[in-house]
Amino acid sequence: MRISDILQKKERTFSFEYFPSKTIAGISKLYETIENVKDLNPDFVSVTYGAGGTTREKSFEIVNQIKNVIGLEVMSHFTCVGHNVEELQDSLDELQANNIDNILALRGDPPKGEESFIQTDGGYRYASDLVKHIRMRGHFCIGVAGYPEVHPEAPNRETDLKNLKFKVDQGADFVITQLFFNNDDYFRFVDEAARIGVHCKIIPGIMPITNFSQIKRFAKMCGAVVPQKLVERLEKVENDPTEVALIGIEYSMKQCRDLMERGAPGLHFYTLNKSAATRILYNAVNPI
Repeated sequence: MRISDILQKKERTFSFEYFPSKTIAGISKLYETIENVKDLNPDFVSVTYGAGGTTREKSFEIVNQIKNVIGLEVMSHFTCVGHNVEELQDSLDELQANNIDNILALRGDPPKGEESFIQTDGGYRYASDLVKHIRMRGHFCIGVAGYPEVHPEAPNRETDLKNLKFKVDQGADFVITQLFFNNDDYFRFVDEAARIGVHCKIIPGIMPITNFSQIKRFAKMCGAVVPQKLVERLEKVENDPTEVALIGIEYSMKQCRDLMERGAPGLHFYTLNKSAATRILYNAVNPI
């Protein structure tokens, strides 16, 4: 089922993101994790792949398993990195043959060891190019990424918003944001996008805080700011993983509840392949 149809039918959606493990045992554990949240009836789950498209084949296998064996709706990440146009189209054909309806179209991160994105010969440079290709040559529902605190490579907020609008104009159906920790940043982003003509649903992306050093690393990568008061609380207990998780999940829980109360169209959880924190946050905004 197309995510755009789900968004049209439902006032709010809940979705979970996973990444392919590098080992057979890890992939087996991933399927177990996904099975453990199946009873939550997520509206869809998404599957990433590594920088440079390094896990594309493995990712597609997992996407196929989730959709056609586990029985959950799925969205496949899809990037420009490391492939020319013909190879990208072959991958789209493979996804379509496996009844995959939804794609998150991204430029993608540079391969390991590279500091900047380099366009593949015969390939695409921008996510907007990929969106246009998918819209013209496939049946897919297309999501794109948004940055409430501005893309790290964008010169300014205005340019970043214009780039978002261009992706939507090329055929994107909805937006999922990068992680953030200040809800005002998200709602300002939504309002500013609407003012320039972006009227599709913008789903906030939430990463449960369970590991302080990990969350700092992810925040730096995507240009997100961890509130200073939260940093100070976590620094006091950073050598105690249990206390870090308790403080972090408490903060994430309040963040999720506030987003729902203020009218966000749903939540997309960056799970880091863990089910416990995801379940806690989901239940916090969906009391039984």
